[in-house]
Amino acid sequence: MKIAMIGLGRMGGNIVRRLMAKGHQAVAFDRDPKAAAALTGAVAASSLEDVVKKLEAPRTIWIMLPNGKPTESTVDALARLLEKGDTIIDGGNTFYKDDVRRAKALAEKGIH
Repeated sequence: MKIAMIGLGRMGGNIVRRLMAKGHQAVAFDRDPKAAAALTGAVAASSLEDVVKKLEAPRTIWIMLPNGKPTESTVDALARLLEKGDTIIDGGNTFYKDDVRRAKALAEKGIH
């Protein structure tokens, strides 16, 4: 499986390492380019657009970002870039009602 991780802090970076250790391919993006470069074996992406380009459809993108604006703006941007059948996994510490709202909006576009 090829999966992208957005947010390479302690949790996101370690999830990428575990996924790769189990044979998965990873595309990695963080606002700090050094974080992606430090993940040996992962494909570093330079932007959200680059993340989407480096994945084949149907795409799976896992985000590990702080609650609030970082998550909201990333999901909004991905919603414009992704296609029907793609999936966003929000693994951050977000408020569940925000997740429900975002899931409904994404479902209207066919994004899981």
